[in-house]
Amino acid sequence: MRNLIRRLTRRGEEPRPAEDVRPPQGIRPWQIRDRCFNVRRRGLDPVEIRAFLHQVADELTVAQTALAAVQEENVRIKNALRSWQSAQSAHHRYR
Repeated sequence: MRNLIRRLTRRGEEPRPAEDVRPPQGIRPWQIRDRCFNVRRRGLDPVEIRAFLHQVADELTVAQTALAAVQEENVRIKNALRSWQSAQSAHHRYR
């Protein structure tokens, strides 16, 4: 398990070709599910790897959904604050 994590973390440090640039949101759950690994003679169990990747992808889906909700709420709160500040500014100007 440690070796798998080391290999996965090392992959992110390698320079990437221009066509393999990640989207601004980062890695997507489907990218984790579709990831393939080389099978070696004494390698890891492919079924176990696939199950682990699905678990990670599910957790990533939950995290990205929560992040999107928080970002939407952040925009809503900022807009409400701007309109409140504008209303307060207009109210104080004409006093």
